[in-house]
Amino acid sequence: MQTLTVDLGSRSYPIHIGPGLIDRPELLVPHLAQPRAAVVTNTTVAPLYLERLTRTLGGAGVQVIPVVLPDGEAYKNWETLNRIFDALLTHRAERKTTLIALGGGVIGDLAGFAAASYQRGVPFIQVPTTLLAQVDSSVGGKTGINHPLGKNMIGAFYQPRVVLADTATLDTLPDRELSAGLAEVIKYGLIRDLEFLEWLEANMERLVSRDTEALIHAIHRSCRNKAEVVAADEREAGQRALLNLGHTFGHAIEAGMGYGNWLHGEAVAAGTMLAADLSRRMGLIGEADVARIEKLFRRAGLPVEAPDLGAEAYMNYMGVDKKVEAGRIRFVLFRALGEAFVTAEVPPELLRQTLTEAVA
Repeated sequence: MQTLTVDLGSRSYPIHIGPGLIDRPELLVPHLAQPRAAVVTNTTVAPLYLERLTRTLGGAGVQVIPVVLPDGEAYKNWETLNRIFDALLTHRAERKTTLIALGGGVIGDLAGFAAASYQRGVPFIQVPTTLLAQVDSSVGGKTGINHPLGKNMIGAFYQPRVVLADTATLDTLPDRELSAGLAEVIKYGLIRDLEFLEWLEANMERLVSRDTEALIHAIHRSCRNKAEVVAADEREAGQRALLNLGHTFGHAIEAGMGYGNWLHGEAVAAGTMLAADLSRRMGLIGEADVARIEKLFRRAGLPVEAPDLGAEAYMNYMGVDKKVEAGRIRFVLFRALGEAFVTAEVPPELLRQTLTEAVA
């Protein structure tokens, strides 16, 4: 097991990474405020891991309230969130009852928002079971739900007490979901860690084939990057916005194609290619850099062409992105590979060219 810390003063918390962690009560129980917890999961993950986690907690004297939700990005909405509140109220969950998210990014975001809201805040723990959740969404305290007009537009910053990334859960992850998670792994190399990017280029086949040692290294390095950024800018007032590489375009793809039709990581990969194309058109990076990004995404099994939603549709969806400031869309672009920056200074004609010429 490897452990990192997200340094947020009195709200700091550990990230444990390694196989078999779900079976270790000593990693969870000390973070519970009372011997009672609600485990929020979905219909896909519950048959695989809910009984194991319940057994782990029950063996330590913890009563478990299971909350099983439908699976998919399409259910990341008010109605599903309310099902969590229904279960908590039905079982008379108290302010010291911990919510444990057992699943991928959708479950983590839903459970975290519920924890931030129920009785104005109850303890929260992340047990991510997808690669994307282990390297990104479980760390940093972003929680929320989607709105038909924009992804993740309703939510709260709410940090967990601990993150338990059991790498053995990746054994049951479908190949498409694994690839989607690799998009977020690659992101860290592209925005701030050139050495990691070069390691990914040398080891992508090991990751795709689920080599345990390679996966643990990639998860640890990704979480270390994110922990450093979150510690410096918890509420995205500055550099944390860099973590949204590909997301401004990607969220438009997810909304425009209908939530769930493109996985989040797939949309981020295609969105990153649009960001790279725009950076090239602005003279910031060269053709070789764009080709290098494309090659790595292809090796990870990810799409490298964004769907042609039409320039106006892209602009409308991006207009409700969380990085919009003073009515201006801000983009994460490249100065070089391993060095990204946030800007609203984008020539409209070049943006329109990207949205019309660099799409499928």
